[in-house]
Amino acid sequence: MEDRSAASISVPRPKLLLWVLAAVQFTHILDYMIVMPLGPHLMRVFDISPTQFSWLVAAYGVAASLAGFLGGFVMDRFDRRTALLTLYAGFGLATLACALAPTYEALLGARLAAGAFGGVAGSVVNSMLGDVIEPGRRGRAASIVMSAFPLASILGVPAGLGLAARFDWEAPFFLIAAVAIVVFIVAHRTVPSLRSAHPVAHPFKQMRLILSDDLHQRGFLMSAMLVFSGSCVIPFMAPSMVANAGLTEAQLPLIYLAGGMATLVSTPLLGRLTDRFDKLHVLAVVSLSAAAVVLILTQMTSASVVAAMVVTALFMVSMSGRFSPAMAMLTNAVEARYRGGFMSVNAAVQQAAGGVASIVAGMLVARGPGGHLVGYSRVGLLSIACLGLTVFLAARLRAIAPHAALPSR
Repeated sequence: MEDRSAASISVPRPKLLLWVLAAVQFTHILDYMIVMPLGPHLMRVFDISPTQFSWLVAAYGVAASLAGFLGGFVMDRFDRRTALLTLYAGFGLATLACALAPTYEALLGARLAAGAFGGVAGSVVNSMLGDVIEPGRRGRAASIVMSAFPLASILGVPAGLGLAARFDWEAPFFLIAAVAIVVFIVAHRTVPSLRSAHPVAHPFKQMRLILSDDLHQRGFLMSAMLVFSGSCVIPFMAPSMVANAGLTEAQLPLIYLAGGMATLVSTPLLGRLTDRFDKLHVLAVVSLSAAAVVLILTQMTSASVVAAMVVTALFMVSMSGRFSPAMAMLTNAVEARYRGGFMSVNAAVQQAAGGVASIVAGMLVARGPGGHLVGYSRVGLLSIACLGLTVFLAARLRAIAPHAALPSR
């Protein structure tokens, strides 16, 4: 089968570009992540229920999903640099609006705006990876960009929680907005113009081609399960550590620090393994490990801070580790002429899956006697089922695009 994914655009300094893209993802991921450990604080300050908090988490994903789907119509018609800078500027302003929100409703609206801009900017980042990196090195390239996740856990979340404890809940959003300004200036000076060398169809025809392709449909389904399996567990991880495991809010930065440090080490390793071995096999092994950790995490009670740090580290390593092989498979499978639109729609699918997962988790989890969160173990079982579905759907993708999973030669 023809390799549908060969990079068609060259840039003078691809490694520098990768680190700039990682910085963009750092602020985007941090903005999404910071709400979850702030859960106990936000529920207390705004006097909201776990279900209302789950909507606050889901708002980002819902908005990103809608914006990503609309972006799929036109994303391949724009210069990647123009699209990235425009979307990122909107993201920074929306994050600033989060910090200035006076009510729960205003914060919810600002989260919707941040998700709309940040989510689509993330899809542009993934498209640029496919544009400039050859297939045999995409696992390692993806691991550089995905290092934003552990860095957000190590640096961003503890710093944000520390600011929230010292000042108030708005402080982390002010921090993210300030970092976004710096990243925007650097990106404006370093990101080159990237236009596709392939002719682009009319927006509606382009979308019809993206949505009707069997390979694309299999990729979308795999992406949905990839995100859902983790996003149903993550929103209530911090609240359950406080309410069920007995940690204090002041100890929460420690578990994110441990998880981030472990993931920072594991991410490049898994990126190299993704390029060296069959990507489906790597995904299956990491997913099996994730299932075991989820079972422990969602049933944890009366844990010490050390035990909580270990389990959280294993959870972050295994859950984030699935993205290198999965996203490398997707990027390799999709033709370059559809990549921008596909990645935009794929981001919409992922964000929708994350939003739905947060809502479903909010429906399954409730406050019990003494303030404990009940139902979290059921969320764990749901996550494990979705982990298995992710591997099954990845196998179906490989069945019609064997080259997508092949190791580099």
